[in-house]
Amino acid sequence: MKSAEPIKWTDAGVVMLDQRRLPGEVVHITYTDYQSVAAGIKDMVIRGAPAIGVAAAMGVALGVLRSKASDITSLGSDFERFCDTIGKTRPTAVDLFWALQRMRERYRTTVAKTTDLDAIRRAMVDEAQKVHAEKKAIDEAIGRFGAELMPQQGKVMTQCNAGALATAGIGTALGVIRVAHEQGRKLHVLVPETRPYLQGARLTAWELHQDGIPLTLITDNMVGHFLKTGDVGGIVVGADRIAANGDTANKIGTYQIAVLARENSVPFYVAAPISTLDLSIPDGSRIPIEERAADEVTHIRGVRIAPDVGVANPAFDVTPSRFIAAIITERGVARAPFNESLQRLASDNKESQTK
Repeated sequence: MKSAEPIKWTDAGVVMLDQRRLPGEVVHITYTDYQSVAAGIKDMVIRGAPAIGVAAAMGVALGVLRSKASDITSLGSDFERFCDTIGKTRPTAVDLFWALQRMRERYRTTVAKTTDLDAIRRAMVDEAQKVHAEKKAIDEAIGRFGAELMPQQGKVMTQCNAGALATAGIGTALGVIRVAHEQGRKLHVLVPETRPYLQGARLTAWELHQDGIPLTLITDNMVGHFLKTGDVGGIVVGADRIAANGDTANKIGTYQIAVLARENSVPFYVAAPISTLDLSIPDGSRIPIEERAADEVTHIRGVRIAPDVGVANPAFDVTPSRFIAAIITERGVARAPFNESLQRLASDNKESQTK
């Protein structure tokens, strides 16, 4: 895989690849405090649910590492402020909150053992790096399970960007395609542009091109045409949050692709880590949908393309589980009834973590 890493921990700070500048420029930004990491998440320097989770963990670790606190009480207050600030950046991607919970648990267990501030700082950095390493391994496992569902040859489709840029590994949806490609499956990827932020055109097309995987970029309103006439053998997308019944929030436009897939008998798959499951909510109606700025719709790269009118810009939509053939996780493939299969995979994951 040739695509650049979206985030890494360094002695200087948290380094992010500025995804807003791709594909025209490859620019890295070094963040030296937790506030700037939070801003990087909110401003979409980094995006994609798993990568946001990694960034959240690193932001908390950076805050603890750079905290001026001289006693455990002050550090505890600082720690909660770091978590609260980062937790307010983006509401839909549950990986962000999963990562913050991981950091809180590691903080509590460490403080229960020691009040040595340096030891606590080291533990926070260690946990953030573990989150990063685990996400990479998870992508590989998702890729292996998902590749088995891909056709031996022909066209497949994805939506938005669920690749290395979104996960800090090989990707979830693109990880499936990458592994299938490495296995010798002759796939050609149809990539909708994904308006308004153009993650498909700017990011997914860039990643696939970097890796030499054949692709065709299409506009969003061509999806139905190609599903009807393009001999598409499967669709695989990522996810930002999955409810207990399998309803899945992903980038805006995913729902209509799933509906068109059902109409044209094309299997529709979701690839996501267990951390993206939110079993506390029964269905997709409880998933908060982020509303983003109007100028993302009315402007492209700072150039106005529409008059000054009212704008709606939901960043995500929810695909009902009845349109999903399978949900691919690092623990295996879940199929309907998802209330049972997702719960079983989540339980298997918890048991493996306690061993």
